[in-house]
Amino acid sequence: MATKSINFSKFSSMKIGDILDVTIIEECNTQLQNHYLLGSCNNILIGEQTPPLAILSKKYDYITIEESVLKIGAATPSGKIAPFCKKYNIANFEFVSHLPGTLGGLVKMNAGVKEYEIFNHLITISTPQGLKKKSEIEFGYRYTNINTTILEASFELSYGYDLEKVAIFKKMRSNQPSTPSAGSCFKNPPGDYAGRLIEAVGLKGERVGGMEFSTVHANFLVNADKGNFKDALFLIQEAQKRVYEEFKIWLECEIVVLDKRYMGKGSPLLKSK
Repeated sequence: MATKSINFSKFSSMKIGDILDVTIIEECNTQLQNHYLLGSCNNILIGEQTPPLAILSKKYDYITIEESVLKIGAATPSGKIAPFCKKYNIANFEFVSHLPGTLGGLVKMNAGVKEYEIFNHLITISTPQGLKKKSEIEFGYRYTNINTTILEASFELSYGYDLEKVAIFKKMRSNQPSTPSAGSCFKNPPGDYAGRLIEAVGLKGERVGGMEFSTVHANFLVNADKGNFKDALFLIQEAQKRVYEEFKIWLECEIVVLDKRYMGKGSPLLKSK
């Protein structure tokens, strides 16, 4: 398989990471073992000990309409999906313009804005093992149990692109910082907001090295000035610790920490109290 070198300090939205070799997947007939499949690296914190990395080739970057079904390749960026839906008057994808990433990543984490989620109109996903129906997948708030490579997703097709929804989503995102980040750092716990909890324990604006919990929105961990992995990890763990001590709530990361020391069931960033 071909590989390419990627400078993650430029490629990742958090602007953290070394120059690493990444495997390019051209033909995906079987699950690639022991590799972590990247999209556009918008919710990823690249660590110092990453697993082998892979990325889908441009072969999987496409949008088609077939028999009243919208089909989107997993490598298709959200910045391409939103204009396509606007051009062809396709409904229910207005929120996607505010979700940076590729289609595969959006489906994998059931990305969304409030109640508008990518799974709302999903029909199937295509994987190396074949098609999976929506009914065969566990999913919830920023969660799915998909543990294989997503190659394509198909969606219900309906028409009526809604400019009013676009304006609503734009307003919802108006309080988000423009400083490099990986989006929301933590999932909102049931009945509460991660940003409120982080602010309540005194961490809004807290800075370690070049990393900071944003003064604009406390649930955004931003790279204010050449921040690094250790700075980011310290603040993530500090927020989890303080919030748990104060409220007995364990904040679950929405950011994927891509370091072999902090992945899997034993990870202090993933376990539930």
